[in-house]
Amino acid sequence: QVQLAESGGGLVQAGGSLRLSCAASGFTFSSYDMAWFRQAPGKEREFVAVINRSGTFTNYENSMKGRFTISRDNAKNTLYLQMTTLKPEDTAAYYCAARRTVHGVFDYWGRGTQVTVSS
Repeated sequence: QVQLAESGGGLVQAGGSLRLSCAASGFTFSSYDMAWFRQAPGKEREFVAVINRSGTFTNYENSMKGRFTISRDNAKNTLYLQMTTLKPEDTAAYYCAARRTVHGVFDYWGRGTQVTVSS
């Protein structure tokens, strides 16, 4: 059974940092591109960052470049998102996702972890 389990969310003050993790199971993690998305209340889900299956390529939504870092450990079947200089507008539920096909749709999604940034 495929499972993506996010963790590491919480309440943090503006300017602070958090590290999210996404533990994957039930599929061959190293054969999938992985990504983070987020969704704030009343807003559309938005792309945060993506990393290719080998970890050699990453891409970020513009407003997160320089503040967020996506990484993965294929030996541990785990995806990470290091978030720094957090802003109140970063408050959202953060989801990890996996896709088998490069540039294709995302096949698997986690249930999310809440990040709340206070001003």
